[in-house]
Amino acid sequence: MDQAKDGAAERLAEVRKAMMRAKKRFDTSAAPCSLIAVSKTVPGSSLEPYLDAGQRVFGENRVQEAAEKWPALRTQYRDIELHLIGPLQTNKVRDAVVLFDCIQTVDRDKLAASLRAEMDRAGRSLKFFVQVNIGGEAQKHGIAPTEVVDFVGRCRTEHRLDIVGLMCIPPDGLPPGPYFASLVGLARQANVDELSMGMSGDFETAISMGATHVRVGSALFGARAPLG
Repeated sequence: MDQAKDGAAERLAEVRKAMMRAKKRFDTSAAPCSLIAVSKTVPGSSLEPYLDAGQRVFGENRVQEAAEKWPALRTQYRDIELHLIGPLQTNKVRDAVVLFDCIQTVDRDKLAASLRAEMDRAGRSLKFFVQVNIGGEAQKHGIAPTEVVDFVGRCRTEHRLDIVGLMCIPPDGLPPGPYFASLVGLARQANVDELSMGMSGDFETAISMGATHVRVGSALFGARAPLG
C-alpha cells in the first residue's frame, strides 16, 4: 500500500504542478482551480491510495457505479466531495441526490424539475452545473449555447436549483481553446462564476482560460477501456 500511495501522491503532485503553472499564466489572484479526479471504472480499493494522499474531490459518470463503491469509502473518508459528470436519467435522480454533492450535467427542464422535487423529498441541497453542448454535436449531451442564458434563468427561478456554473466537453480532434472561450462568454451572460472545462489532454489550456474545475482521469489513473 505504501508503494501505491507513493505512486498516487506522485501523480497527484505532477498534475497539481501543471495546474499551478497554467493558473499563473491566467490570474494569480484568482481562487485555486479544483481538481476533480475522474474515477470511473476505477475500483474502490484502487482509490484509497489517492484518498490517503489527500485527494478529496472525485467525479463519476454513472450513478450505479458510484453507488457500488462510494458509500463504503465515505465511512472512512468523510470529507469526500463527489460530482456526477455523466448524463443523468430522470429514473436515477433519487439515487443521484443521495450519492452526489454536485451534479454537472443538468441539461433539460424535466431533469431540473425532478432534481428539485427529489431534493425537497430528501431534505438535501446540491450544487449544479448546466452542461453545454459547446460544439453542437448530435452525439453529445448538453443544452445548445443559444439556450444557455434562458435555461439557467429557469433553473434558478422556476426549479430553484443552485446553478453555480457551466460545464462542457469540446469536440474531439479540434483545438479546445475557442470552445473554452465560448463557455467563458456564456458564463458571463448567464451570471455564473464557475467553469468545469478541461480534461487530461487539455486541462492546462482550460485553466489558462479561466476554468475553476478540471476533470482529470487518465493522467492520474492511466488509460482505461471505453465504457460499454
